[in-house]
Amino acid sequence: MEFKSTYGTSWADQWDDGADPLPAGYDGKKSGSPSTAVKYKQKVGEGLGKTKTAASHGFKKVKEGTSAGFQWIKTKYKNTRKH
Repeated sequence: MEFKSTYGTSWADQWDDGADPLPAGYDGKKSGSPSTAVKYKQKVGEGLGKTKTAASHGFKKVKEGTSAGFQWIKTKYKNTRKH
């Protein structure tokens, strides 16, 4: 079932410029060799390991800073509390 607007053209017809959606020179084959894919996978894995380490280190610093901040507030509150 095809839906047509009152103007006689479908939505797809209005937006289709007739251009080929594939890039120029694309022949449908995968580029690169399997060894290239393995190299990129290894590099990405190394990068993720570094990212994980950096995130872990940053989380520890945030945790320590938050703890120190709560301790400071707690100390201030104890000193200003009236009975």
